[in-house]
Amino acid sequence: MAIFVLIPGMCHGGWCFDELAEQLRSRGHRAYPLTLTGIAERGHLLTGGVNLDTHIQDVTGVLAAENLTEAILVGHSYGGMVITGAADRAPERVRDLVYLDAVVPGDGDSCWSLVTDQERRWYVDVVDSGYATRPLPFFDPRATAHPIASLLQPLRLTGDLAHVRRREYVYAAEWEGESPFTSIYERLRRDPAWTTHAVASAHNLMRDAPQDLLEILLDVA
Repeated sequence: MAIFVLIPGMCHGGWCFDELAEQLRSRGHRAYPLTLTGIAERGHLLTGGVNLDTHIQDVTGVLAAENLTEAILVGHSYGGMVITGAADRAPERVRDLVYLDAVVPGDGDSCWSLVTDQERRWYVDVVDSGYATRPLPFFDPRATAHPIASLLQPLRLTGDLAHVRRREYVYAAEWEGESPFTSIYERLRRDPAWTTHAVASAHNLMRDAPQDLLEILLDVA
């Protein structure tokens, strides 16, 4: 039995992993899809102070409260920032990291610093409060604004994540237009410390390539 903690990308809640979590559980694994503070059903908690540290604490708090060890952290898109920080803050509880078409930060990186100018133009399209980035029109109807401070705050790492057993990157190879994650994938596929996968899918791997994604995660387990 493996333990999966599933972190969504911008504007999405844990519900984006519902089908995947059900498939993992049906095979005897434990799956914890999380909704981060200030988003989706936790949107009422949105304030200007909700930042990357808040979201990392969301994850480490669940790891501690559920007494999870040997956890596999899975992060989609922005979720790559969060799982990296959580693995650094709770090394005794994290075994593997899986990035789903996601940013892969180092110390001092922010989501803002890692994406393209096109992505940044989206980030600054904020709601009236100025606290959050609007969801894009084609997102799931349940998507809500995303705390902009979490995109701007640099990640601070205390170690080198040497305790992580496996690092997996799943690249969505069928974006409409240029993918902001291509350079990350090309860099990691040449790194022997990483296992990479290119999947015939648009960015929402959970919706568009569920079977491919399930097989990858089962292999990690």
